[in-house]
Amino acid sequence: MRLYLINPSNPLVSIVNVKDSRWNRYRVWKPLSLMVLAGLTPPEWEISIVDENLCAPDYPAMPRPDLVGITAFTSQANRAYEVATHFRRLGVPVVMGGIHATMCLEEVMERVDSVVTGEAEGIWPQVLEDARHGSLKRRYDGGLAEISDVPVARHDLLATGYACGAIQTTRGCPMNCSFCSVTAFNGAHYRQRPIADVVREFQVIREKHVLVVDDNLIGTRHEHIARAKDLFRAMAQANLQKQWVAQASINFADDEELLALAAKAGCSGVFIGFESPTPEGLLELGKKFNLLKGRDFRASVRRIQRHGILVVASFIIGLDIDQPGIGKRIAEVACRYGVDNLNALFLTPLPGTRLWDQMKSEDRIALDTFPEDWQYYTLTFPVARYKNLSLEGIIEEMISCDRDFYSMQRILRRVWSSLWQRRKPLISLVGNFSYRNNLRLNRKAYADFKSYVKAGA
Repeated sequence: MRLYLINPSNPLVSIVNVKDSRWNRYRVWKPLSLMVLAGLTPPEWEISIVDENLCAPDYPAMPRPDLVGITAFTSQANRAYEVATHFRRLGVPVVMGGIHATMCLEEVMERVDSVVTGEAEGIWPQVLEDARHGSLKRRYDGGLAEISDVPVARHDLLATGYACGAIQTTRGCPMNCSFCSVTAFNGAHYRQRPIADVVREFQVIREKHVLVVDDNLIGTRHEHIARAKDLFRAMAQANLQKQWVAQASINFADDEELLALAAKAGCSGVFIGFESPTPEGLLELGKKFNLLKGRDFRASVRRIQRHGILVVASFIIGLDIDQPGIGKRIAEVACRYGVDNLNALFLTPLPGTRLWDQMKSEDRIALDTFPEDWQYYTLTFPVARYKNLSLEGIIEEMISCDRDFYSMQRILRRVWSSLWQRRKPLISLVGNFSYRNNLRLNRKAYADFKSYVKAGA
């Protein structure tokens, strides 16, 4: 039995096209969910993982499979349907899962043979057994998987072509921010894989640099932090010889022992969601956690950096309280915090979020011809109607933000600071120039987007 597991091309990768800039090689991640499912697949299946973001496959030239599995974020939905159509015309059954399939079930069911909602690990063996007997059900619900049963991913099936490996150690997020669908998909309960399993999987990853894909590596409660410390101790003891980056909440900066252990375990960078430069903006987004303890963000960033760890900040443009000038303000605030990189995004209503429900009820979803318009739901295009910013205006705010933060003078200052403080200067250089080199690509993408919007008006 032959199985293809396919990660469709993502429009976001067309912006960070590796061919346009060698720096972008560091911004293409492995489809970890497919590698995990491959680890759960019985040996009688011959497995191929196809990542369209790494190369364009020639499906007609490939051997005919017995089953195709597709995963997709919302922005990948259009391409997922195209791939599904190709194989279904050949008489090959197609099953689709992932967050978009879960949040847009009826749309997906019209275009594939079977849909897996929720986390697929618990139901995947049953899907394969039914496929083997030609009795696929229309829908399977995986719910929330027992994370202790998640196997080591099949990293061997995608062994070359990537700058970074990928691993997951926890699932779930209790914060439930209005713009995020993690809680709806993975639940609010914070679940951790056994530490021994995580260390063993790190050891089989070939790449020296690794992305920890957890939505919040360290959690928010005392017992979460204690577990993170135990994980870092085990990683350090195993002498993994890896450098890794992760996502975490700002409380990562609150515990000196945690920071020291993370650095010793190989942490080279952390992605933190600051989201808004104002308390009002954080309240609008439901990001109350950042408002606790009257935090000094600059001091928090400095504490992290003193351990040789780079800080990448995320901010969102397009909140109801945002006024003209918000782009420049975010750039100035990010510089004042002293972060090493800035990732500014447009406020995007994704299916399954409270933000989606709110904007849909207020008729503020501007691009609503689905599934065609899903291609722009990458967080890098303004797909909604914003209270105080026009389409032209919000795009100019984003351009202003990126242009100011990634000016050559500020890049050189940041890289020099990283060099002086021995804080991963090469990674800082790659990150900053990757973003700067994409400014031109972003402008072209925005121009094409505006033409698309006008054509559909």
